[in-house]
Amino acid sequence: MRASSDIPELSIVVTVWSREHNLPKLLPSLRGALRGLVSGDQILVAAGPEMDHLAPVVEANGATLVIATRDGYGDILRAGIGRARGRFVLTMDGDFSHLPKFVRTMWHNRFEGEVVIGSRYVRGAYAEMEMARRLASRALNTVYRKGLSVPFRDISSGFRMYRQEVLEDIQPLEASGLDVLLEILVKAICQGWNVVEVPYWYRGSGPWTRARALRLGSDYARTVGRLVSLRNSIRAADYDHRAFDSWIPLQRYWQRARFQIVQGYLADVSGRVLDIGCGSSRIVQTLPDVIGMDLALRKLRWLRAPGRALVQGDLTRLPFEDGAFDAVVCSEVIEHIPVEQVRLEELVRVLAPGGVLVLGTPDYGRWTWRSLEWVYGKVFPNGYVHEHINRYTFSELGPELERLGLRVQDCRYVGASEMIFEARRPPLPERASSPEPLRAGSTGG
Repeated sequence: MRASSDIPELSIVVTVWSREHNLPKLLPSLRGALRGLVSGDQILVAAGPEMDHLAPVVEANGATLVIATRDGYGDILRAGIGRARGRFVLTMDGDFSHLPKFVRTMWHNRFEGEVVIGSRYVRGAYAEMEMARRLASRALNTVYRKGLSVPFRDISSGFRMYRQEVLEDIQPLEASGLDVLLEILVKAICQGWNVVEVPYWYRGSGPWTRARALRLGSDYARTVGRLVSLRNSIRAADYDHRAFDSWIPLQRYWQRARFQIVQGYLADVSGRVLDIGCGSSRIVQTLPDVIGMDLALRKLRWLRAPGRALVQGDLTRLPFEDGAFDAVVCSEVIEHIPVEQVRLEELVRVLAPGGVLVLGTPDYGRWTWRSLEWVYGKVFPNGYVHEHINRYTFSELGPELERLGLRVQDCRYVGASEMIFEARRPPLPERASSPEPLRAGSTGG
C-alpha cells in the first residue's frame, strides 16, 4: 500500500486530442498557476498513438507523457485518469481553451461537491465561441440534459475536477469518444455523488466544423441509449426521488399514491420512525425524526443532508435495540430479498409496544399487478421487474403478520395492485391498581 506522503494532493490530466495542442504555452502557465496552491501535484499529458514527439516539451515542464492505445478522446482521457494518483483529479484540454489560472477556482471549490464542473453556461461564466458553435453546444446540452434528467447546464464540459474515490467508484468506463464525458457524469450521479458547477472563462479553439459537429453528435448518440437505460433503472441513486415527479403519468401517480397512504398511516405517530430500504424516497426527506436505512450506499450518499440520520444495513439483523421505534416503514423491499433472508420478526422486534408497522409489497394474487409488471418489464427492461424474487399475496402476508403478534388494522392498495398494510403491535397491558390498605376500624367487608 502506497504511503500517504507519496499521494499528491492534485493530479492534472491534460488531454491532447485530434493532435491539437498548445503545450509549449500551456504547461509553463499551468506550473505557474499551481505554485503555492497545493503541497504536491502531478501533471499528466495524455495523448493518442504516435504522439511520442511530445515527450521533450512535456518532460521539460516536469510532466509525464501518457500514450493511449487508441486516438479517441475517451481512450485518451481514460488512459490519463488511469495513471492519476492524486486525491483530486482535474481534467483539461491541451489546446489552451481551459485557462490554467482557473485551476485555482476549481481547487477552491473542491469541497462544494465530489465532482466540480467548470461551466460555460451558468451565471457568471463567459464563453468565447463563434455563434454557430455556441448554438450547437447549447442545443446539444439542452437535449441531453432533458433526456438524461441531469440538472446541469454544461454536461459536455471537459474542464472538471473529481475526487479520486468517484473515479474509482464509476469504473469501468466504456466510452471511447467524447461521450465519455456523459458517461462519467451520469455514472457519478447514479452513484449518489454530489455534482456542482462553477463559472469560468472559456476560450473556444478553432471553428466549429461540420465534421467535428458530426463526430460529437455520433459519439453522444452511440452511448445515450445505454445511459438513458441506466438513469431509468433502480441502479440510479435518485430513482425514487425522480419517479415522484416523473413525466410518465402512471409512475408519478404510483409514487404519490404510495406516499399519501404511508403518510396517512403515520399521521398520529409522534416518536421515532425507521424507514427500511428507504432508497431516495420522499418519506425520509419529509418526515421529522426519521432514520433512513438502506443496503445500497449510493442511495444513502444521495440522501445526505444536514440533520438527516442514515444507516447502512439489511433486514437480516437490524442494528437497533428492541422496541426502539414508534413506527417502522418497509415499502417495496421484501419482494427483492431471498425468502430465507426475509426476517419480518426483526421488524416487530424493533417496534415499540403500541407502535405501527407499515409494510408494502405487490400483491401477486391480483391479475392487475401481474399485467402491469409484464408491460413495465417490456417498456423498461432495466427496471425492477427482474429483481422481484418473492411473490406475496394478501391471503399469505396478512395471516403472517397476525402470527407475529401484530394486529392488522388496514390494508390499502395503489392501483389495485400494490398492498400496503397498517399493523399495530399491541400495547403493554396496564398494571392492575393495588388495593387500598385497610384503614383502622375497617372491617374490610
